[in-house]
Amino acid sequence: VQGGAEKMANFVEVTTQQQFEDFLARAGKCLTVVHFQAAWAPQCEQMNEVMAELAKEHMHTTFIKLEAEAVPEVSEKYEVSSVPTFLFFKGGEKVDRLDGAHAPELTKKVQRLAVTKSVGETAETSTTDLNQRLKKLINAAPCMLFMKGSPQEPRCGFSRQIVALLKEHNIQFSSFDILSDEDVRQGLKTYSNWPTYPQLYVNGELVGGLDIVKELAESGELENTCPKAVNLEHRLKTIINQSLVMLFMKGNKGAAKCGFSRQILEILNSTGVDYDTFDILQDEEVRQGLKTYSNWPTYPQLYVKGELIGGLDIVKELKESGDLMSVLKGES
Repeated sequence: VQGGAEKMANFVEVTTQQQFEDFLARAGKCLTVVHFQAAWAPQCEQMNEVMAELAKEHMHTTFIKLEAEAVPEVSEKYEVSSVPTFLFFKGGEKVDRLDGAHAPELTKKVQRLAVTKSVGETAETSTTDLNQRLKKLINAAPCMLFMKGSPQEPRCGFSRQIVALLKEHNIQFSSFDILSDEDVRQGLKTYSNWPTYPQLYVNGELVGGLDIVKELAESGELENTCPKAVNLEHRLKTIINQSLVMLFMKGNKGAAKCGFSRQILEILNSTGVDYDTFDILQDEEVRQGLKTYSNWPTYPQLYVKGELIGGLDIVKELKESGDLMSVLKGES
């Protein structure tokens, strides 16, 4: 598409490895966002529109489109095996990565990374911030698994095996996808002095990786290692059944913190049905645990009589088909 966006100085297409390296060198310490795309993929086209909008807001950031298969040397170097994939560079070094067409996540990462640190701020400050964030994530649930992908869709063999072991031993755990956050992925290796993934934590302490979990399973100690895990399931059940209609969202009835949550509130309010909300941003344990418990990886999530109905798309479909009221009243 030859739109106005194509002509923006900070939104460019790159066709060779040399061009790519030149752009990185020229950007210096400013942020460079590289979209590994494929012409045949409609989601890449959508993400280019998002990039064009971001390019208008962040004039000091360079946005690059790169046909992944046309420049295989670059794709292979950075382990890009699917499209769309976004890599973030500063000072010629890769600082973050995002796999998949997640517009809100892309926007968030650009906003966070495009901020150049003020003179007074040192690297130590950002390390302290990251360590606090890691600590919060590790303690988000009694049993926390840092893995590649999600329990529903593990993205590596080791992660798949550890998920199978935990499920086989009926251990309730929450998980974090390290592929979604390069800061966490790199930072946790240093923080815990453990260089590989997956990593399992219990009550904020590192248990270890797949080999150690295998050993614990074989010796019969795995259930004892994850003692409080069952409590999370009980807690989730209690919250889900708190009200006939329960919405788990980002924010609350008064102020939604994301577009999807805002839209679902508007639909529910238009029905006049009574419902309660739970703000997952205030509780990392519930946020991570509910994804596993319900086998539903995103928010918002709507429950009626303790049963998951679904997210925004499903609620929209129910509204269009005229079935929403009977579902909300628990009639169907």
